[in-house]
Amino acid sequence: MSLVLDPAAQNLLFREARTANTFTDEPVTDEQVQAIYDLVKYGPTAFNQSPLRITLVRSPEARERLVQHMAEGNRPKTAAAPLVAILSADNEFHEELPQLFPHFPQAKDAFFSERPVREGAATLNAALQAAYFIVGVRAAGLAAGPMTGLDFEGVRKEFLDDDHTPLMVVNIGRPGPDAWFPRSPRLAFEQVVTTV
Repeated sequence: MSLVLDPAAQNLLFREARTANTFTDEPVTDEQVQAIYDLVKYGPTAFNQSPLRITLVRSPEARERLVQHMAEGNRPKTAAAPLVAILSADNEFHEELPQLFPHFPQAKDAFFSERPVREGAATLNAALQAAYFIVGVRAAGLAAGPMTGLDFEGVRKEFLDDDHTPLMVVNIGRPGPDAWFPRSPRLAFEQVVTTV
């Protein structure tokens, strides 16, 4: 059985897509980011909780502040990317559940009244959405450079608040010269899938 998705789209989203390490200086527009979000917002999350929050770092001052919190090897990439997004989990996502899960608005209090439960759910489901976001960037014909080499607490204090947990920083743009490292190996089907 073959996939329904066109092979060119398969390649764009997965087979030929890579983490970009250099970018051109072509800007990434608000319209492109809106189109990415309008596509990936439909990816599933538990209770439709949708806890991902995206902070776009556009100003030179904000970029400079962010670069200081990146691991040494990630600083040049973050300084030069046309757009940088901080992806975080909103630990107060439950406040939106009456709107997002209208057929059972009591879920807000029935399942998510305690902060530790919310934090676990927010981290897991925002991580799912972060993956959707990366695929959405690729669907827009752009390259993503997701990174977790950063001072998470520093980024939280600098750009977020106590209700948001940073997950990663994603550089976004058109790939520049020598953007790709060689592709690393992947596990074979038999190494990953078990039938019981």
